[in-house]
Amino acid sequence: MRCETRLVLALDETSPSKALGLVDEVCGHIDAVKVNWPLVLSAGPEIITTLSLLSDVICDFKVADIPNTDRLIVEGCMELGASAVIVHGFTGEDSLNACLEAAGDGEVYVVTEMSHPGGETFTSKHAEEIAAMALECGAHGIIAPATRPERLAAMRAIIGSTMRMLSPGVGAQGGSAAAAVNAGADHVIVGRSIYQADSPASVARSIAEEISSL
Repeated sequence: MRCETRLVLALDETSPSKALGLVDEVCGHIDAVKVNWPLVLSAGPEIITTLSLLSDVICDFKVADIPNTDRLIVEGCMELGASAVIVHGFTGEDSLNACLEAAGDGEVYVVTEMSHPGGETFTSKHAEEIAAMALECGAHGIIAPATRPERLAAMRAIIGSTMRMLSPGVGAQGGSAAAAVNAGADHVIVGRSIYQADSPASVARSIAEEISSL
């Protein structure tokens, strides 16, 4: 995945035509598009392939199952043209290793803790352990919350400079792109603030410029 603007679009739009039009509009200001189940369920899995012609695609399926099931999911994502997949780490080392093997040349990012308030109930209590496991297993990076910048700094201290950290929660959830990057994030993930804007390209450009000025 590129690391030029350091901005990833969370494409949670459910209309295929709107989703494609949006990516076409903002692709010059983003490094990748993150797709989740809402778009795939409405547009079909082939939307991953179509989007991959416009941008790198991260499949945010938060894969969390036994190793064989995880392997099948990740293989399917890569066959459709995804550049990366997001998986949960709480399922353990064997499941994560299955995802890494299945990804081939693709990238695997491991969720350490969720960005919403409920993420503090369970995932944050084991985030450091998950980050350390991701590093040990050779994952390409981790997912850590922009809504809690102090947690980004803690995760960066664990993974060092060898892994990327992608940070969701910027904008509608209250996180700041500047705060996330200053705390150690390599990329920020922004959704509603861009795709619900009157001028998505202007908002994406503004966030990318904010990041580049740091």
